Amino acid sequence: MSELQRIDKWLWATRVFKTRSIAADACKKGRVSISGRTLKPSSMIKVGDRIEVRKPPMTLSLEVLQLLNNRVGPKLVHIYQRNLTPQSEYDLWELHRMTSQAGRRKGTGRPTKKERRDLEEFIQSETNPNWFIDSFDDVDNDDDWTDFWDE
Repeated sequence: MSELQRIDKWLWATRVFKTRSIAADACKKGRVSISGRTLKPSSMIKVGDRIEVRKPPMTLSLEVLQLLNNRVGPKLVHIYQRNLTPQSEYDLWELHRMTSQAGRRKGTGRPTKKERRDLEEFIQSETNPNWFIDSFDDVDNDDDWTDFWDE
């Protein structure tokens, strides 16, 4: 095996990305870097390089321990890379995961028309403290009261 390897292939082989094309796209978007220098998919890496991969909302920090040609199983990944990502990044990811699911159960899909209207009414009530009073503005019509008392 040579002493250099393409970054997109290594990221795919060590299961950082699901497919090699996704790894290449991440490189093209500037999400993969070594020492602050963004890498192209064809950039070569060597053993000992420290790679930073931005996978929003977190940034993974990895050290290359070995190069490899084929994709390996999840249990063998630790042989080829060392995860240097600080715990604070994982805490940030956990916070993002929890807040993105707030208010909806997993798998319930988009809201129904009634749920959407209820949500809009609730949001309006939070932004407009007089929403309840405003909803009765049309009741203050004097004709309504005279009709009521004349009966």
